[in-house]
Amino acid sequence: MNDKTEETGIIQQTLKEVTQPFKDLIHSPRALWGINISYLLEGLTYFGVVGLLTIFFTEDIGLNDIQSGQMVGFLTAGITLSMLFLGATVDIIGVRMSLLISLMAMLVGRVLLAVSPTLFPGTGLWGSAHITAMIGIVGIIIGYGIYQPACYAGIKRFTDEKTSAMGYAMLYALMNLGGFLPGLISPPVRKSFGITGVFWVYVVLTVVGILSVLFILTKKTVKMAEANLSDEKKAEVKAENEMPFGDKMRYYMKNFPLKDMRFLFFIFILIPVQTLFAHNWLTLPTYCYRAFTGVVSENFEFFTNFNPILIFILTPAVAALTAKKNAYKMMIWGTFVMASPTFILALGPNIYTLFGYLIIMTIGEAMWQPRFLQWVAEIAPKGMTGIYMGIGQFPWFLTKVVTSLYSGWFLMNYAPDGVAPEKMNTEMMWLIYGFIAIISPIGLILARKWMLKGFKTKSE
Repeated sequence: MNDKTEETGIIQQTLKEVTQPFKDLIHSPRALWGINISYLLEGLTYFGVVGLLTIFFTEDIGLNDIQSGQMVGFLTAGITLSMLFLGATVDIIGVRMSLLISLMAMLVGRVLLAVSPTLFPGTGLWGSAHITAMIGIVGIIIGYGIYQPACYAGIKRFTDEKTSAMGYAMLYALMNLGGFLPGLISPPVRKSFGITGVFWVYVVLTVVGILSVLFILTKKTVKMAEANLSDEKKAEVKAENEMPFGDKMRYYMKNFPLKDMRFLFFIFILIPVQTLFAHNWLTLPTYCYRAFTGVVSENFEFFTNFNPILIFILTPAVAALTAKKNAYKMMIWGTFVMASPTFILALGPNIYTLFGYLIIMTIGEAMWQPRFLQWVAEIAPKGMTGIYMGIGQFPWFLTKVVTSLYSGWFLMNYAPDGVAPEKMNTEMMWLIYGFIAIISPIGLILARKWMLKGFKTKSE
């Protein structure tokens, strides 16, 4: 009886540890849900657009594979670079105003992207359609450079020690839920109205995102959220709000994150495994479109957006189960699990290797990516979450630039357009990508002793 009672107690305790973070998050401030809803819609819109861009620039604008890959790289890398320069905006003007400004900039950019092939005809590199699309991309870059740091600054401001880990995990999960939905929305719209028709759907969703911030993340709900904070957190928020601009700039320079070598190593060693994220839109859509026939080729959006729905399911559960685990160890295991299945695709293109890659890679991503974002936000000194998020994303900028420079070449040589799938050599392409990705966990293991010398987040 004692053994059974002990086993029952262990089961109950385990269930409590898994469910309690969800309960705490449900009772979190309304302002937090204003951010979450906006991030869900933005995840849908961002991933929906990015997943179609390589084909859009090839078929609608008239660029070749290399040029199209570079244009996608211009968008994705530009977003990360803009965070470096614009991330501090949220620290200066506040979360709500930052979100509204950023979403308006993205709205203008997406409208220009949608009208570029028809309103300004003229295909090819530097044609009028290409230039218009580029101007639209610049609008998206500027907007997103403010948007993501603002969201994570909001999570830091509106959560406490009980809800912070789940708050970051849920934000990441909701974005990826949004990233999955284009796989359901895009195919029927694209088949009826073309890629630009899909882009117009995302324009409408951007408007809905603006309205969600206006009517859910109101000034009143922000004040209510801040009123529920602990006394220590209230003091921090008050100090941030009242700090003079000149003092804030001097404070920034004194605590600038580039002075910490372990911080720099930590964010740069992740570049190799992060190339797999870039391949999700630079390589995977075209790979599924060209190397497969039948259901995968005809519905490539579903398969290339299968990862986000898994992330939505897995990330909160993994966060609940590993909330007390050492962040650095989770980074090692997570990056290793994420990198390893790339070698499965080296076995050849079939639906089993594709799903095997997507599922195992996603488990690894759920293990490390939210913890990394939480870690960057938590180590940031008070009032510097935005700039830390920007600096922390800089290697992601380099990843997007470098990956976009060679991904088109690999597609042209290992999965060329117009060649029968059986005559392609996608196996070698993914084998090389696997060797690149595995560098990250190896580097984290080799630097483990140096990195773990007092280098922990507040949650540990």
